[in-house]
Parts: sequence; C-alpha cells; structure tokens
Amino acid sequence: MIAGFFSLYGQQQQIADSLIEHLNHNQVSDSAKCQLYLEIAFHGGLEQKTIYAKKALNLAEKIDYPIGQAHSLSYLGVVDKRQGNLENAIDYYLKAEKIYRQNQYYSGLAATLSDLGSLYRVQKNFEVARSYYNQGCKILRQHADSLSLAASLLNMGELYRDFQVFDSALILFSESSEIFNISNYPIGTAYNLGNIGLVYAEQGKYQLAEENINEAIAILEEMGDRYPIAVYETSLAEIYVKRGNIKQALAYAHHALQIGEEEGLKEQIRDASLQLSKLYKTQNNYQKAYDYQNQYLSYRDSINNEETIRKMADLRTEYEVGQKQAEVDLKAAEVNLLEEEAKVNRFIKIGGSVFILFLLILSVVFYKLYKIKEQAEEAIRDKRQALEEMNATKDKFFSLISHDLRGPISNFSGVAQLIQTHIRNNNTEEIQRVGMVLEDSSHEISSLLDNLLDWSMNQQGHVSYKPEEISVEEICNPALRVMCNSAEAKGIQMTEEIYSELMLRADLNSCSTIIRNIISNSLKFTPEKGSITLSVTQVDNYAKITIQDTGIGIPQEKIETLFTFQGDRKRWGTKGEKGVGLGLNLVKEFVDLNQGKIEVESEEGKGSSFHVYLPLFEEVQ
Repeated sequence: MIAGFFSLYGQQQQIADSLIEHLNHNQVSDSAKCQLYLEIAFHGGLEQKTIYAKKALNLAEKIDYPIGQAHSLSYLGVVDKRQGNLENAIDYYLKAEKIYRQNQYYSGLAATLSDLGSLYRVQKNFEVARSYYNQGCKILRQHADSLSLAASLLNMGELYRDFQVFDSALILFSESSEIFNISNYPIGTAYNLGNIGLVYAEQGKYQLAEENINEAIAILEEMGDRYPIAVYETSLAEIYVKRGNIKQALAYAHHALQIGEEEGLKEQIRDASLQLSKLYKTQNNYQKAYDYQNQYLSYRDSINNEETIRKMADLRTEYEVGQKQAEVDLKAAEVNLLEEEAKVNRFIKIGGSVFILFLLILSVVFYKLYKIKEQAEEAIRDKRQALEEMNATKDKFFSLISHDLRGPISNFSGVAQLIQTHIRNNNTEEIQRVGMVLEDSSHEISSLLDNLLDWSMNQQGHVSYKPEEISVEEICNPALRVMCNSAEAKGIQMTEEIYSELMLRADLNSCSTIIRNIISNSLKFTPEKGSITLSVTQVDNYAKITIQDTGIGIPQEKIETLFTFQGDRKRWGTKGEKGVGLGLNLVKEFVDLNQGKIEVESEEGKGSSFHVYLPLFEEVQ
C-alpha cells in the first residue's frame, strides 16, 4: 500500500490534545469554535478527525461558513479513505470540491483534487488519478501555494511509484522534499523520506531503503502519526525477507498489523496480512499462512470489490453530468434574460413610435409592430426549442454511456478471476485461451463505442444509411461471436452460428447493431445455465430473425413502453447488471430506418422472444 500524503492532513497528536484542552477551558464565539474544531480534526487521529469534523460541519452550516463546510467534508473523506470506505470518501471529496470551486478557494480545491487522485490511485486507475493530480498542481503553481504544491507533488510521485515509473517518482519526491525543507514542515519531510525508501526497496537498494524508512519512522513516532508507520514497517518486513532474517521480518509485519487493527486501517491490515501469510508459508506453518491469506482476501475484496468501483464511477459520472446540467441551466437563464430585455425594448419602441407617428402613419406602424413582434416570438420559440433538444440529447447521451459501457467493462472482472484461477493452478494453456477471450472482449467494447456513435449521429440526423444486398449471416454471426465471451462467463448456452441463404436489402452497420443489442439484452436478463437461440425464417417479403432466451421475462405493463422513454426504465440483470432499456430504443430506431418491424413475446419467469423483420432484397427489386 502506498504511503500517500493526502494533501496536508498529517497527524500531530500533541497539537490536537492542546487544542482540545484550550476548547474545554475557554468560552469562544461560534466562528472561533468552528476554527478550533477544524484544527483538531486536521491534527488528530482518525477517531478525533471524525468527531470534530462532524462538529465543524454542523456549526459551519449553522453560521453559513462554506469554506468550513468544505474543510470538514475533506477531513471526513480522509477518514473514509484511510479506512478503505472509498465510496463514501469520493462522495465527501466531490462535495468539498464543488464548494471550493464555487467560492474560488484555490488551495482547498487543489488539495481536494489531489485527494481524488489518491482515491483512483488505490483503484489502480492511472489515467484518472494523474488527471486529478495534474489539475491540482496546475492550480497551485498558478497561485504560488508552495506547501500544498509539495503535498500534491508527493502524491503524484506515489502514483508513479505505484506504476513502477521510478525515475519520475524520485524527481517528484526531490522537488517536494526541497519545498518541505525550506518550509520547515517535518511531517512532509517524513513522508518524503519514507516514500523514497519505498522506491529504493523496489529497486533492490535495501540499505538506502532501510535508512530512509527508519529516519521517517523516527519523525512520525515523535509526532504521533501511526498511519504511515504501518506502511513503512510492512516494507521493512519485505526487506528483511530479502536479507534472510525471517524473525525480524515477522516482528515488523506483526507490528504493522497491530497498528492497522488499532487504527482501523483496512489497507494496512490487508498488506500486513499478505506479508504474514508469505512469511509463515516459508516456515511451513501452513495453518497461520492460510489464516492470514484469508484475512488478506477479505480486506482486499472489501476495498476493491466490483460494486465499490461501479459506485465510484457512478458518483463521478453523476457529478460531471450535474456540472453539465448547471451549464445548460445557465444558458437557459441567459436566454430568459434576453427575452425580458427584448420585451422592454419592444415596449419602448412601440410607445415612441405611437407618440411620434400616431396621426400620420397609424396603420403602417401597427402593421410593422405586429410583424416585428411575430418575428421576435418566432425567434424565441426557435431558441427555446433548440435548447430543449440540446438538453434532451445530453440526457440521452450520458444515460447511454452508463448503460452501454458498464456491461462489457464488467466482463473484464470475470476474465480477471479466470486468469487468477489458472495462475494458481499453473495452467498455461488456459491462461493463453483466456488471453484470447480478453482480446475478444476488447473488441466488444470497441463495437459498443461504435454503437454509441451511431446512436448519437442518428439523434442529430447524421447517421449513415446505405442499404445494400447483404446476407442474414453477415449481420447475425459477427454479433454471436462478439457476445460468446459474455455467454461463456455466465454459463449460458448460445447459438454459435446460423446458416441461411436469405438476402436482405438493408444497411449492414445499423442491422448489426440491432442484433448485437438484442443478444446483449438477453444475456443480461438470462440466468446462469440458461440458453439463447437465434433462428431465421422467411415470412412474406421479410426475413424474420428470432432471438429467444430463457431469461426472467418482461412484465406485460413494461412491454407496452419497451421501445419508448416512458415509464420506469430501471431493471437489474441476473448478476446485478444495471439496465435502463436505452439499447432497445436504439434497436427500434434502426429497425424503422431499415423499413422493418419488431415484435416481442414474453412471459415472466419463462423468457422472451424478439422477432425482427427486415425486407428481402429480391422483393425490393
């Protein structure tokens, strides 16, 4: 686990205790009391951070002190981050970021961006983490906040260390160290020393690593900051393993675990447990090795489970969509203001014209005024309609991103589990096979991104529609191959390939999208060990393509609005996949585009059948 600096939230217990003593023996105003609460939360341990950050938040809301509210939310985010509650932490940080940004409080904004980067670093999301760190550093360089800049540089160095870009990490640590030394900020110096030691350890420079880490621990023990000590002692345990001193390695690992358990630090408990499992295995103490391995897996899954990752992504998406909505609302307000100004200007013009020209050209004036009013109202209506269409397109677009991409990305989780299983079993042939599956899944994501582009272009009237003579096999079999990985992951038996001599007059891309979306929908709502069958028959002048599944079925009241945006769109798949039915709207639009039709038969608990009718080439001729 990385010993991240988390902006400037260092623990200095002596200062916190002194502030509590002052608070208990002095009468102070609400504003001064709020500041004291924040100082105690800043310097105190995790329990004190939680208690006093919540007190500060309540008081800041009472006295209308937005910066105090943002500080409190940031400290609460720090607590949940260190305890492994990542979903709560990102919620706190995003709320704090919004307040800082609205009040142009740049040092707080930059620190919170750095904290968000640390969250995504834990999730191994390098690009998102680096983006947040870079945003924070850019703000701090612009506003000459050197101490906060040092903290952000330290965190970014940890990101590069975590992804083994050691040269870049050491450069960032060096720049950060210079600032901390000049500012005489010992806790920052301690984190820098410890993290440089971690880099040396990974480079095999064990003597330098131990010297830096021990110097960092000495400073941190004096200041009462136990969180990073657990991280550094876990690293020392690994160094002593390399040196063959198992006894000393066990001592460091047990002490790191003790700190993690006493402070409630999930990541430190996880890493120390893994180290202890390895150590006891080398001593042939398989019972203890097994027990610590189970503890490691339990804490690892509680921090990095798929649901947490999904919720973090949802929170971030909701926040960004909210930002976009705010922009749209601002534009709408500007249009309304222009409307009001236009009304006032028209009134003045009408009054002046009537006053000057009433006796001479009364009829002409009224006629011109009427035409001006009519044109102005038409222009306003056009602007309002364009704004509403833009807003609706925005809503559809962001919803479709969440809907279409969540499913295929989740497939990677199943592939990752298969890889781990085969690695443990040393089954290289299966690993190669799963690698091919992983490659196929990447093609699926690419296909779905094409799907998103097609839908967006169709909404804007820019979709490419090129009907040509194509076979049924050309649109069905590629979709079956793309979806076979998802079917295999759920243990669903699916038609592998169809054979038909029927030729269609249709657009290849949009028809492929139709079949792919319906099969994807069937996979989502079909339980394990179920089946999905694809068949083709001729009905009059159409090729009838039927996708039949043994899934959970569709309630009758939902079938009536299945291809519209009406009613409640949310449904959950058989493995917790979230779906809002937007893919079926795309299906309906593309079926209509190809002059076809679609029918649905379904019974709850027994499955569904989708019948797609596409025109035959010969009949059109």
